[in-house]
Amino acid sequence: MANKDTKGRASQFPEHGPIAENGKEVLLSIQDIDITFGNGDNTVKAVQDASFDIYKGETFSLVGESGSGKTTIGRAVIRVNPLSKGRILYKGVPISGKISKALDREVIRNIQMVFQDPAASLNERATVDYSISEGLYNFHLYENEADRVRKVEHMINEVGLLPEHLTRYPHEFSGGQRQRIGIARAMVMEPELVVADEPISALDVSIRAQVLNLMKKFQKEKGVTYLFIAHDLSIVRFISDRIGVIYKGHIVEVADAEELFDFPLHPYTHSLISAIPIPDPQLEKNKILYTYDPSIHDYETDKPEFVCIGHDHWVYGNKKEIEEYKAIREKGEPLKSIKIRKPGEEHLSNNIENIVDTKAEEEFLATPIHDTGSMWYTVLSFFLPIVGLILGFIFRKKNHIRNYKKCIKGAVAGLIVIGVLIAILLIGLILVVI
Repeated sequence: MANKDTKGRASQFPEHGPIAENGKEVLLSIQDIDITFGNGDNTVKAVQDASFDIYKGETFSLVGESGSGKTTIGRAVIRVNPLSKGRILYKGVPISGKISKALDREVIRNIQMVFQDPAASLNERATVDYSISEGLYNFHLYENEADRVRKVEHMINEVGLLPEHLTRYPHEFSGGQRQRIGIARAMVMEPELVVADEPISALDVSIRAQVLNLMKKFQKEKGVTYLFIAHDLSIVRFISDRIGVIYKGHIVEVADAEELFDFPLHPYTHSLISAIPIPDPQLEKNKILYTYDPSIHDYETDKPEFVCIGHDHWVYGNKKEIEEYKAIREKGEPLKSIKIRKPGEEHLSNNIENIVDTKAEEEFLATPIHDTGSMWYTVLSFFLPIVGLILGFIFRKKNHIRNYKKCIKGAVAGLIVIGVLIAILLIGLILVVI
């Protein structure tokens, strides 16, 4: 049980979190959360009804395209982004909203974040030694100065750097080295959960493997749990225990890594997997890309829900779609998300593309070059409405639709003004005669 303060709020986390139906300990639970930005008409709902659990000791990856809400959820976990609905529980204790100061310190102590941009996340005016030691200072996680130095030097060695690097500043390091410093700064706190926000996207391919191996090493040795935020499914597949797919703020699918790749039931998941690059240039050239079209869903009457279809596989859809997903999954035949065009089909595809290009070209050529819709036609027609009407009639005959509209607009406005002036003049004459 969690300890509580005088106001009845939790002040400390229990030793273990609740146990799920599958027998695993739930370390973090995201429950129907909404995250919005702005007020009134400028309100933007970045995350909607997002729900998933992260089990202790696993790597849970959250994937989706840029702007889908991945980082927004990650920042909500470390209490940077407030929730407008729902709640986040750590070891069964709510950590979203107002919590006690003691529990807030526990959150900072137990949940650390590795940021996407290692250069922006480090203080350029502080030495590496201070950056790594900052958490130790704030929480006094050392017995004396010798103990602090020992912990920092041990951690800098663990991430593959040298103790002499501690006296240097961030700008003196490469991107991969800075990311190692960021990992050292997080891991020296001995956290239970690390939110890794695309920690390798800014790194070279050769450095990515080193950083991923380093993170897996810490997980194996210290039992660290990761919320790994990424958009590259080819990497996520091999480091994740489970994967959650997010599209425009909605969690659309959650499953074990291999389960998700064998049975990508939601069309958006299918499109993400089909976009994974193939190392063979010829196969990549002939690969058929699947493009996700959200208009295929009809959610006007049959509202969607996030439902478990068995095999610990969760999918977002309405009742009709869920039944279809269940039927596909029960067949047990892995789906082919990546399809390669056969040699005979290549010409057919090219012909279709040529037809599309030809139609687009015809539409472009059908529009006259001089049909610019210039504002000067409106001005001319305003002062000379009769001339404007004649010009508009000529433009209409020649299919200059933009010019025609400008002339008619100006001519109508001019005639209205002339009509108003004539009416005023007549009223004035009548008044004079009377």
